[in-house]
Amino acid sequence: MKKKICITAGAVILAVLSVAVAQAGDDIQAQSQQAISNFKAKDSTLATFFANAAGYAVFPDVGKGGFIVGGSHGKGTVYEKGGNVIGTATMTQASVGALVGGQTFAQVIFFQTPAALADFKAGKFEMSTDVSAVAVKQGASTQANYKDGVAVFTMPKSGLMAAASVGGQKFKFEPLTMAPTGR
Repeated sequence: MKKKICITAGAVILAVLSVAVAQAGDDIQAQSQQAISNFKAKDSTLATFFANAAGYAVFPDVGKGGFIVGGSHGKGTVYEKGGNVIGTATMTQASVGALVGGQTFAQVIFFQTPAALADFKAGKFEMSTDVSAVAVKQGASTQANYKDGVAVFTMPKSGLMAAASVGGQKFKFEPLTMAPTGR
């Protein structure tokens, strides 16, 4: 029985991660811009977070799945204040416990201060287990607050998961590289 559970869990994780890998070749900046539009359309009060944050990371498609053992993965775009793209980021999460199912969702992480954004870029940032995400709906952001310099919002896209958490997420930042000008 345990072997069957492990095989099923492995298959679910592979399916989720294959979706994430498939998106890697797509234009992640365009997908992130669409996700920002979707977040603002779902909750117009989020415009305040976008305008006032020192920076933010947008993950347009995070795939998550598991059966007792699970994982999630997503690729996104990182912006500094004013909406300037400064790089990309990859998010991974592994979890064990009472979870079953699979889902995809969009996620945006707002950094309240330049120091919080700098920690993210330097790889010193991991979502702590006590950070919770706010599910986006009209007006939800008016009740949201930063915790340790971070505010997280998610928007379900498809699937159903018996457990949904952002704690334990790890991130890898890649700065934007400038193309040579040939001068």
